[in-house]
Amino acid sequence: MFKPKIIYDDKNFLALNKPSGLLVHSTKISKELTLVDWLLKHYPDVKNVGDEPKIRPGIVHRLDRDTSGVILVARNQKYFEYLKNLFQNRQIKKTYLALVYGEIKSKIGTIEKPISLKPGSVKRTIWKGKMEKEAITEYKLVKFLKGFSLVRVYPKTGRTHQIRIHLASIGHPIVGDNLYGPKINPLGLNRLFLHAESLEFPVSEGRKIKIEAELPEELKEILDILDGLKNKD
Repeated sequence: MFKPKIIYDDKNFLALNKPSGLLVHSTKISKELTLVDWLLKHYPDVKNVGDEPKIRPGIVHRLDRDTSGVILVARNQKYFEYLKNLFQNRQIKKTYLALVYGEIKSKIGTIEKPISLKPGSVKRTIWKGKMEKEAITEYKLVKFLKGFSLVRVYPKTGRTHQIRIHLASIGHPIVGDNLYGPKINPLGLNRLFLHAESLEFPVSEGRKIKIEAELPEELKEILDILDGLKNKD
C-alpha cells in the first residue's frame, strides 16, 4: 500500500502528502486499500467524523487517485464543519503544479467553463452534459520545457477532474492523463503530472497557515530530464 506522509498534525486536523496511486476512499467497483484504511489504523478518532463517516471518515475534500499532494483530514466534527465551510466559501487557496503538452502562449490566464457529467460515462465534459456546474480555474506559466509547459494552477471551484478538463479544453492536456489527453506518453510517466502543492487558509480567527507538499521524486526526475534537454539546445 502507498503510504501518505504526515505534513501537519494537531488536535483538530491532519495534513497529509498523498502519493499518486492511492485511492482516497473505497468505491463500489474498488475494494483495494485506501487512504481511509490507513487513517482508521493510525488515527481511529476520525471514525465518526464527517458527512459520510462509514465511507469517508474525516475527509473534507478529495484528490484523484493519480494526483499527489496535500489533503486535509478533520479529527473532530466541529473542525470538519469549519473546514467544509472554508472550502464551500472559497476561503482556501489551492495551488497545484502541472506539466502540460505544448507551449502555453498566455503567461497567465483564467478558464471559466461549466463542467458536467458526460452521459453514460465517468468522464466529465465542458460540453452540454448532465448536472452542469460552474467551474473556474486560474493558471500561471512557470517555464517552458522542450515542448511542454510547467504551470501553477489555482482552481477557484472544486469540480471532479476540473484542472484536467480545463487544461485539456485549451489544447494543453496534462502529461500522463490518459482520460483527457493522449493515450501515448512520450515521457514514460506512469502517473498524472498533477501535484497539489499547497493549501493556504485560516486555521482559526487571526491565524493563517500555508501547508506545502514536496514534489515527488518521479516528477522531479521528469523536470530534470526536460531541463537537461533544454540546456543542450
